[in-house]
Amino acid sequence: MIAQTQQPALSLTTIAQQTQQAARQLAQLSSNTKNQIIESVAQALEANADAIATANQKDLDSALATNLAKPLYGRLKLDKAKLKSAIQGVRSVARLSDPTGEITLHRELDQGLVLKRIGVPLGVLGIIFESRPDAVMQISTLALKSGNGVILKGGREAIHSCTALVAAIRQGIANARADSKDLQNAVQLLTTREETNALLALDKYVDLIIPRGSNQFVQYVQANTRIPVLGHADGICHLYIDSEADLEQAVSIAVDAKVGYPSACNAIETLLVNQAIAPKALPILAKALQAKNVELRGDTATQKILPDIKAATEADWSTEYSDLILAIRIVESTDIAIDHINTYGSRHTEAISTTNLATAKRFMAQVDAAGVYHNCSTRFADGFRYGFGAEVGISTQKMPPRGPVGLEGLVTYKYQLVGAGHIVATYSGTAAKAFTHKDL
Repeated sequence: MIAQTQQPALSLTTIAQQTQQAARQLAQLSSNTKNQIIESVAQALEANADAIATANQKDLDSALATNLAKPLYGRLKLDKAKLKSAIQGVRSVARLSDPTGEITLHRELDQGLVLKRIGVPLGVLGIIFESRPDAVMQISTLALKSGNGVILKGGREAIHSCTALVAAIRQGIANARADSKDLQNAVQLLTTREETNALLALDKYVDLIIPRGSNQFVQYVQANTRIPVLGHADGICHLYIDSEADLEQAVSIAVDAKVGYPSACNAIETLLVNQAIAPKALPILAKALQAKNVELRGDTATQKILPDIKAATEADWSTEYSDLILAIRIVESTDIAIDHINTYGSRHTEAISTTNLATAKRFMAQVDAAGVYHNCSTRFADGFRYGFGAEVGISTQKMPPRGPVGLEGLVTYKYQLVGAGHIVATYSGTAAKAFTHKDL
């Protein structure tokens, strides 16, 4: 009985050791070589597009049969257009500058004693995510470029898609580096629920855990591992329409931020409207949003203008719908809008629509979030759209990295000091020699 319970952990330990060894090998490769590997991965994904589509359809069929939640089903779908876009994202990562090996400090402490601070990979990433198979491509590519190994744990609803994708990625790595078949172990996939807890216990081999899923799931991960965790629990984003907003522009932003991809974490869940513009703005907004099948819920003041919509409750202000549902509140001032966002928001992404630059500046300074936007959709909160090539996730923590996490968020640094027999005793005591501390 004991042997049976230990076996999965032992098996996963072996996988983690293989990943760590492959990551160390990957970290020694030049940027050019890593880019060649990424191009080979892109080609392998293209060559296996039909197999990936077939696998994804199996997951979609199973999702329908098991009544998978609508937001998760939307994230699960990987059609040809989405796959093509994801492969473009893979190639775009190869074009980015490599943060590993970057010297961010070069200082002479004394003659012949030189200090450098150099960017290095984190090591092994553990990524646990729900439903989104396209995340496999984004994360794997960023890991390869930054010299990190990655252990992926997808949800069971995407098991066929993730398996096909990882097989193609590993094939691409092997094709590029025929002299080192073990390098494909830099990308690994776990498929059982039991392996999630086992992965969280591998603090000897895994350097960072990035969970991508529900609030409850992220909190569970944070409470059950000693490995550092990066990510966000909720995506409760707001759009505030100021009294001096360009109404046509505001409507366009609101529709894009809610309707474009409602299950995304950067979609708005609450619309705040200044009371001075509400009587004019709300009927126009409601018409545009309801034409896109958005269910509206409003506070008492909103219902007086839009009497046919549902009443919003206190719970609505702190709910991530991930669906075509939008809560609306009329606010008396920008200060109250800011207070609402800082009370109910998840520090993800917030936006204001206004032509008043002073109001926009105050909003952007006082709202506490990883991203604060003026006159544009919250849906721009994305690593690819930021020019990062892709992202491993979005972090709402205060310590960096914050916001969409790309290559720079997957490296740390080490200090390298080179001397010529220098000793600390030379620089202490009554006859201490002075440091030069000269930047080179």
